[in-house]
Formats: sequence, C-alpha cells, structure tokens
Amino acid sequence: MVWIIVGIIVVIILAVIFMYNSLVSAKIKVDNAWSQIDVQLQRRFDLIPNFVETVKGYMTHESETFEKIASLRTSWANSKSVSEKASLDGELSNALKTIMAVSESYPDLKANQNFMQLSEELRNTENKISFSRQFYNDTATMYNEKLLVFPSNIIANIFHFTPRDLFETENAEARKNVKVDFGKNA
Repeated sequence: MVWIIVGIIVVIILAVIFMYNSLVSAKIKVDNAWSQIDVQLQRRFDLIPNFVETVKGYMTHESETFEKIASLRTSWANSKSVSEKASLDGELSNALKTIMAVSESYPDLKANQNFMQLSEELRNTENKISFSRQFYNDTATMYNEKLLVFPSNIIANIFHFTPRDLFETENAEARKNVKVDFGKNA
C-alpha cells in the first residue's frame, strides 16, 4: 500500500514539474516572439530618419507629418507595454502611408534612388513586422490557452503566471470591410 501512495505522489510531482516547465517554455516563446516584433519595429524606426530626410526636400508642406513621425518615434522608445507599442505602431503606419501616398505626386522623388531603396527597405520591414505580429499572437494565444486549461491552470495560478496581451490594431479603419465596386461610373 505504501508503494502505491509513493507512486501516486511521484506521478503527481512529475506532472507538476512537466506542467510548470511547459508553462515556462511557452512564456519564453512569447517573450522571444515579442522580441522579434521589437527588433523589426526598431529597424523601421532606424530607417525612418533617413527616409524623412530624403522626402523632406520634395515635400516641404508635409512638415506636420514629419513632426508626428518624430514624436511617435520618441514615444515608442519610451513605451513599455505591448498595447502601447501596438497603438504607436498603428499611428506610425498611418503616417508612413500618408507620406507614400503624397510621394505619388512627386515624380522626381519617386525616381530618386535613395527614396526607392529606403521605400523598399521599409516595405520589407513592414512585411517582417506583419509576420512577427502574427507569430507573436499565435504564440501568446497558445500560452494564454495553457493558463486557462485544466490542470495546467492550477499550476499557473500557484506560480503566478499571467496572460499576455495580443498585438491588436487600434485603427478602426483597418477593421472595416473593404467595399469593391466594379460598376461603371458615367
């Protein structure tokens, strides 16, 4: 009878160790995924001053947008949470879209080699950010799920594991359905 009780206790201890290690591993993966977003966002912020300087000479009347980008860059450097950085990321994306849209009116700018190279680097970085966001959200969702399902939720509560925020868009425009109209306008 004693061996059965000892066996049950050993199995319970091993299960707790396995669940704890699984939670720690999932938490590390979420931290790594966030780090990848952070690296790509930093890369984008490092590219922006060069991009802005290239564009400034052509778009003198867009100074408000340039000031906003500088302000967002400073705010991003000081932000700590996922939700703060997600919000600033959305605002920065909108400011960059404004510059790219306005650049269409400047053929000399579009032909500028530096502008083309920086635009391509920003476009590649935006793609990497998008993939990194998706990977982070997938990883954070798996981690958060482990915090909620039985029996790992018991271990998570005992050792004070906390859920992670998902990287969500704050931009209401991005959530709207796109209306496509192929009708002819006379």
